[in-house]
Amino acid sequence: MDIIQVSHLRKEYRLGNRIIPAIKDISFTVRQGEVFGFLGPNGAGKSSTINILCTVLKPTSGTVILDSQNVMDSPHQVRKSIGVVFQDPSLDEKLTAWENLDFHARLYNVPANLKLERINMLLKLTGLGERRHDLVSSFSGGMKRRLEIARGLIHYPKVLFLDEPTIGLDPQSRTHIWGYVEMLRKTENLTIFLSTHYMEEAENCDRIAIIDHGEIITLDTPANLKKEAAADRIQIRTDQPGQAKSFIEEHFGLKVEEDEDGMMSFEMENAEQFLPEFVRSFPFSLTSLNIRRPTLDDVFLKLTGHGIRPEGADRKSLMRARVRIKGRTRN
Repeated sequence: MDIIQVSHLRKEYRLGNRIIPAIKDISFTVRQGEVFGFLGPNGAGKSSTINILCTVLKPTSGTVILDSQNVMDSPHQVRKSIGVVFQDPSLDEKLTAWENLDFHARLYNVPANLKLERINMLLKLTGLGERRHDLVSSFSGGMKRRLEIARGLIHYPKVLFLDEPTIGLDPQSRTHIWGYVEMLRKTENLTIFLSTHYMEEAENCDRIAIIDHGEIITLDTPANLKKEAAADRIQIRTDQPGQAKSFIEEHFGLKVEEDEDGMMSFEMENAEQFLPEFVRSFPFSLTSLNIRRPTLDDVFLKLTGHGIRPEGADRKSLMRARVRIKGRTRN
């Protein structure tokens, strides 16, 4: 079942006499319960799309259905179904973890008889139960991110939007955050819509949409995207590189590349199945042998012609978006 349906979505901005197309007629769906990744460099249209789905922006044209509600026609209903974790920190550090969650629960009108139980459960799930009465200013970056995720879930949303959820965190903290996200996904029956420029983070997604210049270039599982982007690359070293290169090209009909350090490499589909035959017939001694799998970086580079750049958040735009969302939830 699809919980998000985007059909022929367009967004244009006016700059003086110019019309700037940020989103160019994109369509996609997000299945209930999946982790859906949205990848793209600055200016690709990723933020504009997410802001439309979160009811912050109005599209120029197109239709967005979220949890059976039209985003443009029923924004108040849609906001009840979504939680948002912004890229920049947005906690009140002069309040405790409990007070931050309590304040947000009041903004979303969480019933008083459910609020206490909900806050306790989320603090426990995110590993912050023992720090509930500590000021947020004393928290580490990873702890603050976990609290923001808990805050985004306080009103029982069906879809959680994570905008660069681990930016600025060390690798260990990023791993811990994803452990909590996966656990919450299962316990809360969540659909997660992820925006990230970390390729290793995108591996956590069930499906990935790559967007560039306002258009979705491709959409598939990480495994299928990598399979289509490139074959496995076998890397070898030998004491007789010149003769070995000639043998591989003549015997197997493969193109062999050699770098300055003497490492030779060639592409081969299903490298693991090919290796036994290769080793049996190779007449020279091997000093090293390795299989390099295609990565999502390879996918992005092949499909767009450039590498992905880290996101640069527009702080004023993010602050304006937060004010609009909080203001609307009070109504």
